[in-house]
Amino acid sequence: MSADPSPPPRIVLDTNVCLDLFVFHEPQSAALHVAMQCGTIEAVTRADCRDEWLRVLRYPQLPVTDATRPMIEASFDALVRCLPDEFATAPGAAPLPRCADPDDQKFLELAQASGARWLVSKDNELLKLAPRCARDALFWIGLPQAWSPRKA
Repeated sequence: MSADPSPPPRIVLDTNVCLDLFVFHEPQSAALHVAMQCGTIEAVTRADCRDEWLRVLRYPQLPVTDATRPMIEASFDALVRCLPDEFATAPGAAPLPRCADPDDQKFLELAQASGARWLVSKDNELLKLAPRCARDALFWIGLPQAWSPRKA
């Protein structure tokens, strides 16, 4: 009798990375996209992060129309699992660094509470926290093009 395979490691994506993946189809995010599609990693979100994503998709400067938005949302929902509310914070966990942009603190909280191995971001304020998160053995923070399954 064989043991159940372990679940894939989790990854958190900030909103700008989601735009690269699902709207702009940036080549620098291709490895990440393939890993998500193959189930090598499990991308996770929570309600407030998903709400931000849906709000950003309505920004007029983006090449997203009322006709294309449902397909983009469905692509996101197919590859990014929205976790229940108990993943909002991790009670009793090590203290997280404070992001200078309070709107981005939720991505740090989600990464910690979900047990994510990686937080992939293009946000400078989150990227500045990478050394501290590495030092504290929390999770890897970096750009999409720097991500690989071997990081962490």
